Amino acid sequence: MTITLETRDRTRIVTINRAFARNAVNPETARALYDAFRAFDADDTVDVAILTGADGHFCAGYDLKSAATDEGQDWIKNVMIPDTWSDACTDPMPGPMGPSRLMLSKPVIAAVEGYAVAGGLELAAWCDMRVASEAATFGVFCRRWGVPLIDGGTIRLPRILGQGRANDMILTGRPVGAEDAYRMGLADRVVPEGQALETAVEIANALTQFPQACLRADHLSAQPSGAELATALKREWRSFQTFLAEGAAGAARFASGKGRGGDFSDI
Repeated sequence: MTITLETRDRTRIVTINRAFARNAVNPETARALYDAFRAFDADDTVDVAILTGADGHFCAGYDLKSAATDEGQDWIKNVMIPDTWSDACTDPMPGPMGPSRLMLSKPVIAAVEGYAVAGGLELAAWCDMRVASEAATFGVFCRRWGVPLIDGGTIRLPRILGQGRANDMILTGRPVGAEDAYRMGLADRVVPEGQALETAVEIANALTQFPQACLRADHLSAQPSGAELATALKREWRSFQTFLAEGAAGAARFASGKGRGGDFSDI
């Protein structure tokens, strides 16, 4: 199974379960995540979701080994945004990483251990809150390979961080540790290594105690409208053409063993 689901009281925990690839997302995983969060939003028995990764890492992004294959590239082409797509709220479709184009009516908390980089950073930014362990690392590591941010990263990072700090992350791709992420506003809590999930569960449990209609109304009001988000995502998707020009070759270099562990000197 590429993801696992667990329900604790009124909290749904969604875990990316590809530890051998630092929980990088392939097409099967993206579809499973998309389906899991749509099901969560429609499930009256749960109020809050947590997104996390198995065995010490959140998510290392889109699986570049998969991106170097026809299967991976076909998936990205299959989720291309059509010109007729106009409302991200009522007409949802998967993003390359899965749920990144969804606007949910209920909050999602990211519990981040280890790497949350490239598309994994975009998934963390898609969540409403981020709990990071002291061992967490965030970064636009795909900068090294000519792979663009096409899962809402260029939209959500400026909203979370402010334009200047978002520019720093987006342009340099540099690794950002947990304390730096907290100072920037990317991490909402920093906890000892290994405790991100349990802290996220504690926060989720607290949220479930509040009157839910009011909480969800305020949550929705704080988000961009569906049409606004759709317009921004359509603009961001134009970057996909750069993947065709540069990213496929970069993905192949990564698949050959270059740049592992966030090494910026070996690309």
